[in-house]
Amino acid sequence: MDPLILGLMVAVATIVVLFSGISVAIGLLLVAAGFLLAFDGMRSVALMPEIFFGGLDNFALLSIPMFIIMGASIASTRAGADLYEALDRWLTRVPGGLVISNLGACALFAAMSGSSPATCAAIGKMGIPEMRKRGYPDGVAAGSIAAGGTLGILIPPSVTMIVYGIATDTSIGRLFLAGVIPGVLLVVLFMLWSLYDTWRNGSEEVLRKSEFNLRQKLEILPRVLPFLLIILGVLVAMYGGYATPSETAAVGALLCMAVAMVVYSLWSPKALWVVLRDSTRESVMILFIIGAASVFSYMLSSLFITQSIAGWIGTLDVNPWLLMIFINIFLLVAGFFLPPVAVILMSAPILLPIVTAAGFDPYWFAVILTINMEIGLITPPVGLNLYVINGIAPDIPLKTILKGSIPYVLCMVVAIIILCVFPWLATGLPEMVMGPAV
Repeated sequence: MDPLILGLMVAVATIVVLFSGISVAIGLLLVAAGFLLAFDGMRSVALMPEIFFGGLDNFALLSIPMFIIMGASIASTRAGADLYEALDRWLTRVPGGLVISNLGACALFAAMSGSSPATCAAIGKMGIPEMRKRGYPDGVAAGSIAAGGTLGILIPPSVTMIVYGIATDTSIGRLFLAGVIPGVLLVVLFMLWSLYDTWRNGSEEVLRKSEFNLRQKLEILPRVLPFLLIILGVLVAMYGGYATPSETAAVGALLCMAVAMVVYSLWSPKALWVVLRDSTRESVMILFIIGAASVFSYMLSSLFITQSIAGWIGTLDVNPWLLMIFINIFLLVAGFFLPPVAVILMSAPILLPIVTAAGFDPYWFAVILTINMEIGLITPPVGLNLYVINGIAPDIPLKTILKGSIPYVLCMVVAIIILCVFPWLATGLPEMVMGPAV
């Protein structure tokens, strides 16, 4: 059978299986096993366990559970609330500073936790009621937190970037650096829109200045600075060449646990068990998907589907930017229905050769892909962050949350366009710190 037709059959089967409600990992294994059995016989099926565990035989994968523990230990404390309070007090002289405080807190907490849902939950629990109490429109209050939470998969350290690096055999440190300036760009765009929307729909009282004295500003810092110093230390150790991502993640996880225990009295065995239990659950889910995606990728390669698609696209006389538009549309649609990790593991091995053959930088593409995944987090039907916000503020209709998040989707589209026009925003910092990519 023609590999292109076979590839179409695999795509349809995968969509049908995943839309059935089955877990992503099991769905990928079922599709892979079915097509291997039908077109390659029992020989390939017998290799599936070896391929599955071979996909997990990577030292860099150790960084995933470590960064997750790091984020869980932060998310289990009042660090998010303290971070929010600190920014609120220090930005008191900025008109409309509360919405900026929330977005700034989202950005910093996302960098500390690496988790979008955790960021939404931690900052939203305090930020949304405060904004509503002060007269901010419900759409701004809910939409800004939902959008701010998406920064967790772009601003380093990012589990999504780690997964991309493993799937494409690219430098994780360089990927982290590539996400810094685009992450800041998104924060700025989010802040500008939030201030405009607040001014347009809110009252003048919303934009008034609050007053905090110097003592109130300083007393909050000791509870926030340790976590920020840990993040800074992790990044310096990684980019300075002092340690590998896995080593820095392990040290960062240990230090975050220690700070949580000392600063926030996270001593009880029950509390520590919750942190470790939740971290284990999330880590196993991600690693299960990675193993299943390895089998799925083997199936695509074994049946010559990947090679045929790449070869077919290579023969097309298509403008590279038109090709990139189609790739972005595909990623957007995939992100609407699947979690970011699954989309990256399924698509990156296929798309990367196409992207590099078209002359695009793989690290720049990683940022573009991640922003597309961010859009998926605040758009239905999956839209995980929307449901987290709805759980925090159940009296705000899901329709209002969705309506409030749409402008931030447009901000992300603007960010993608800016990165297409100025790709050095993603590639400049990695080249400055680590030199040109080999």
